[in-house]
Amino acid sequence: MGYIQIGTIINTHGLKGELKIRSSSDFDDLRYQTGNTVYLYQNGSYLPVKVASFRVHKGYSLVSFEGMQDINLAEQYKNSLVCIQDTDRHELEDGEYYIDELNGMKVQDEAGNEIGTVIAVEPTAGAQNNLRVKKTAGGTALIPNVDEFVKEIDEEQRVITIHVEEGLL
Repeated sequence: MGYIQIGTIINTHGLKGELKIRSSSDFDDLRYQTGNTVYLYQNGSYLPVKVASFRVHKGYSLVSFEGMQDINLAEQYKNSLVCIQDTDRHELEDGEYYIDELNGMKVQDEAGNEIGTVIAVEPTAGAQNNLRVKKTAGGTALIPNVDEFVKEIDEEQRVITIHVEEGLL
């Protein structure tokens, strides 16, 4: 069993133990349903906690947990990671991927020439993410994760095939 980070607690909010979370999940409404269990990672261990309340305020998730609905109890969890068990993931539609599924994939051009390996998936202010690729020849490149450039993702072989245009790499 493994864990997947879905957010980071960046501060407290108010006096009733709400924690302000910078989300790294597209599914906060599902993750933070009342009664769901998430795990707070701090000092090398995972603490299971049950969600007592959830709301969104100014782009951040505000969550309180059962037994911690007081600022004095919640404050100690600032800077903790919020995680779920990897078995709690739900299935995505075809053509959708979790970030950690793309990390470590090999990247090649349409002729099969190796370009490098995905080392990060970076959000942008736009609609897509960029794939940061550590190039085999040295350095890194940012590949927009859009159909114009990403032609195929082979999950079994763990290979991403991209269309290379001048200036991309």
